[in-house]
Amino acid sequence: MNNDFLEKDETLDDLQLKGLCVIQKKDAFRFGVDAVLLANFANIKRNTKVMDLCSGTGIIPFILVGKTSASKITGIEIQSDMVDMANRSAQLNNVQEKIEFIHKDLRDLKYLKTMSKVDVVTVNPPYKLKNSGIVNLKNKDAIARHEICCDLEDVIKAAKTVLKDNGKIYMIHRPDRFADIICTMRQYKIEPKFVRMVHPSVNKAPNMVLIEGQNNGGRFLKWGAPIYVHQLDGNYTDEINRIYGKCKKGDDK
Repeated sequence: MNNDFLEKDETLDDLQLKGLCVIQKKDAFRFGVDAVLLANFANIKRNTKVMDLCSGTGIIPFILVGKTSASKITGIEIQSDMVDMANRSAQLNNVQEKIEFIHKDLRDLKYLKTMSKVDVVTVNPPYKLKNSGIVNLKNKDAIARHEICCDLEDVIKAAKTVLKDNGKIYMIHRPDRFADIICTMRQYKIEPKFVRMVHPSVNKAPNMVLIEGQNNGGRFLKWGAPIYVHQLDGNYTDEINRIYGKCKKGDDK
């Protein structure tokens, strides 16, 4: 039955979370630890309405539907083949009532204004500036990684448009863009509230940053403990194992 949902160039990957699977291209952009970290970082309360910007194949909505009690999760993605895969994944997992994916450009604010406001926005946006290195503008991996179809300001403007008053945005990005993130959020009256740096190893500088912002929130920023992905021996740290659900019973303190 699963093969009926797949094209020849696709794989079905088990999320090891309540039996959920996600369809991905064999040789194109595939989700990584950043998406898993963001889905874990987002504080999703019962009956929350969520919008996932730059949704790709929908990995963040699928993790959220497996880990939270969100009432509705909508993914917005500009690449039509990604949307098609994500919606087939929703059908395969029988979660169409909770998750939907829409083929739209998040820069289309006129369209976003027609949508119902949401409590939470999640976004794992393209990290790299458009002019950073040689970029093939038609390459789908480049679109996922470089600010080709949208930039940081576009993302923040889209979040501002769809968020309820005091709603939250949860983003993962690169530390070298931290000043840009803070300044752009404040420009659109989204107040940075909580930050955690992510280090690839216990002895390396951070290569990712998780940030929570609140729409029209008051000025008060808290820093959380850093997240270390790997131990010195190369194995995942206890926190990452807990996030992936790999701790044995009794290991989680």
